[in-house]
Amino acid sequence: MTTAPTATPAPQDDPEYAANLRRATLASSIGSALEYFDFALYGLSTALIFNVLFFPQEDPALATVAAFATYGVGFLARPFGGLFFGVLGDKLGRKWVLVITILLMGGASTAIGLLPTYSAIGVAAPILLVIMRLLQGFGAGAEQAGATVLMAEYAPVKRRGFFAALPFIGIQAGTLLAAVVFSLISLLPEDQLLSWGWRVPFLASFLLILIALFIRMRLRETPTFIELEKHEQIAERPIRDIFTRGLPGIIVGVGLRMAENGGSYMFNTLALTFFVASVGGQADRSLLTWGVTLGSLIGIFSVPLTGALSDRMGRRTVYRFGALFMLVFTFPAWWLISLGSYPITIAVIAIGIGVAVNSMLGPQCAMLPELFGNRHRYLGVAMAREISAVLAGGLAGVLGAYIIAVSGANWLLLAIYMATLALITTASTFLVPETLRRDLTRIDDAIKVSREEAGEGVDATTVTVRTIR
Repeated sequence: MTTAPTATPAPQDDPEYAANLRRATLASSIGSALEYFDFALYGLSTALIFNVLFFPQEDPALATVAAFATYGVGFLARPFGGLFFGVLGDKLGRKWVLVITILLMGGASTAIGLLPTYSAIGVAAPILLVIMRLLQGFGAGAEQAGATVLMAEYAPVKRRGFFAALPFIGIQAGTLLAAVVFSLISLLPEDQLLSWGWRVPFLASFLLILIALFIRMRLRETPTFIELEKHEQIAERPIRDIFTRGLPGIIVGVGLRMAENGGSYMFNTLALTFFVASVGGQADRSLLTWGVTLGSLIGIFSVPLTGALSDRMGRRTVYRFGALFMLVFTFPAWWLISLGSYPITIAVIAIGIGVAVNSMLGPQCAMLPELFGNRHRYLGVAMAREISAVLAGGLAGVLGAYIIAVSGANWLLLAIYMATLALITTASTFLVPETLRRDLTRIDDAIKVSREEAGEGVDATTVTVRTIR
């Protein structure tokens, strides 16, 4: 008598797997929240506080440009952090790198709240601010890549888009928290805000560090990295591999990120500076940040929604929608902000962040890890994310502030700039292969898999990759 084979339980039905999936989601979410709390807070402070406190005020416009330059310095450090920690993440595992990055990034952010200002120590103040931004950026350079890879490798294959997007609710939560906190401290009298009020949220970063560290220390390594170690497939020369075999994936990944990352920082920070320049005089800080607050609230729903839609419709389709939406939205958006109306500006920023940016972020959470093979996935995602962060997010603040200063706040120039970013990303969606349900234990990159390879004896639930010819 033949005994019928016992069905293998799905991974998500395993209590230990389910517990680790919850830990991974929490670990990634809190790290994302801390990173974007710090970066959004720094961006809001750049436009309205740091330009006053850390730079001489003989030329206020120049001080604002200089403040945004320190904002951009953090982005310059991110690729180096991504390179350094990306190598470690592919050699030592995802968990320990995420422990190190949260300490480095959060520690630098907390230290910013302790810095003396220009009136106290002169030119040493902006120098110290730059050093803290460099450390913050160095740690952040691998934080989001690690969170992205961690969740993609833990998530159930058929729902990878949804689960990989869940930690990025932390991005919205962090941005939302920064906007709410900044709105509250902006209610302080100006002398109290500029003397001690602005320091409070930076110092509060320490609490998020402790929570994230506790959760990450209890996290197990991802199943795909365990497979990599088991089969002794860890790359011996990861940097050479990623910039030779992995280079096509990096280039396409950078292109995909241009509109999402650049658009995010333009709506989060540059729009505030542009509004102030457009209306002239003193703008209401607390009202201006409500656009970011509402956009983040929308993102709490739109990021997992578009991630889930990409599980059904494909990553490219959903991503392309977001890029095209931004392309269509950008010209009316900047014209409307230029009108100087608080309600209209708040609505524009909320739609720009909540819909345009986050319609790309949702599918991106699974798509970038799926682009790269298991041997250099952490490094590949880190390079794609952080090179684009310099070219899109970091440059947006400096170049945008310069455009505002020299053009007399010309909305059309800013709209053309954002439209260019959207066009690059739209074009990239026609170059990237569809990565839906790709097997993440594979060591080859998705962009090199041909239609014939994907169709010859490979289960469609594992690999459904097509290369555009």
